[in-house]
This record gives sequence, C-alpha cells and structure tokens, in this order.
Amino acid sequence: MADEPAFDLDKLRELIALMDEHGLSEISLSQGDQSWKLRRGPTEAVPTSGGAPPPPVGDGGGGSDEPAVPTINSPTVGTFYSAQSPEDPPFVKIGQAVSPDSVVCIVEAMKVFNQIPAETAGTIIEVLVEDGEAVEFGQPLFRIQPA
Repeated sequence: MADEPAFDLDKLRELIALMDEHGLSEISLSQGDQSWKLRRGPTEAVPTSGGAPPPPVGDGGGGSDEPAVPTINSPTVGTFYSAQSPEDPPFVKIGQAVSPDSVVCIVEAMKVFNQIPAETAGTIIEVLVEDGEAVEFGQPLFRIQPA
C-alpha cells in the first residue's frame, strides 16, 4: 500500500466522466481509509478562509466606467474546442446572437466531448480562450451582451 499514489488520476477521470454522463453535480465515495468527494456546478456563495477567489466578472478591476459584462463559464475542467472538428467552422463568432440552447463550444474531458450551451440569450462580444487551451471549472470562456 505504501507504493500506491495518493490519488489514482485514472479513477478520478472515470468519476468525472460518470458525473458528466449522468448529470451529477456531486458524488461521495468511501472505502476503507479512502474517501473521495467531487462537486461541480454552481454553489451558494459562502465566504471561505483561504483558497483562490472566484474569477471576476465585470471590468476586471481596471477601474474603467464600463458596466459589468456577463460571461459564459466552463462547467468542467477540460480542453476547449471552438468547433466540432478542425475542419468545421466555430460554433459561434464575435457578433453572433445566441439563445440559451445554442451550443457555443465543446469542452473535452477524458475523451468525453461536452457541448456547452450559452444558457442565456445575447450576443457574443469576446472569446476569452484559444482553441485547444486547457480550461478550469468556472473559467470564463466568452463575454456575452445580454439580449
């Protein structure tokens, strides 16, 4: 047992894929002296002591007079793809109107390709990540001007 890694990343990836497949936002497992708890998706805003602050939404602290602009955020950790395949056009372009059900990109996690919907109506005003870039949970992907 001393030679085993603290976490088996392949098992962790399997759990994340199962969560995606079954639409789960939280999973807790315990066996022997090991206990795993995974949670994703929006959570209530609760002050914490320490840890990284959530990504800012708005003017980025630059002090400009621009109003806050909503973002479309990644619901999972993975790789960002702007199109279905390298030969296909991007799902959305700057200036394009989207509805809540419009697919704006794909985030691939462990060979599972998750289509990401806009979840709001509006116009894409900025793409914040590059094709093929690794993204984190909650990371802003697009800025959108609400309809």
